[in-house]
Amino acid sequence: MKWSDDLSVRIAEIDQQHQRLIDLINNLHDAMLNKKGKEIVSQIIDELAAYTVYHFQTEEKYMKQFNYLGQISHKREHDSFISKVDSFQKDYDAGKLGLSLEIMTFLRDWVTGHIKGTDKKYSDIFTAHGLM
Repeated sequence: MKWSDDLSVRIAEIDQQHQRLIDLINNLHDAMLNKKGKEIVSQIIDELAAYTVYHFQTEEKYMKQFNYLGQISHKREHDSFISKVDSFQKDYDAGKLGLSLEIMTFLRDWVTGHIKGTDKKYSDIFTAHGLM
């Protein structure tokens, strides 16, 4: 995945966090392609899961602070993604699941679709409250 302007929500803090998520997904993809050991892949998955939670908390803090009307459905999307990553993480650590192109495609498509489709909806409200 590559960062591009069409992924920007026009808020530096959140754009930087989105870029970090993309970096983590790319690191995971590289580890898969280079057949890195389970310990390294597991560490990247752990970091991706933890950073995702951190990032979602940032967005949800601002949604609450600015009384964003779409915050309930937005949080549901976050919770669903966290649940899927958590399930993937547990299955991988237990040896029930390998890292596959299907999983990488899911991560890429979900993140880009969420940013372009859901996150961009809060941009105007957040910037109206002074976030840049």
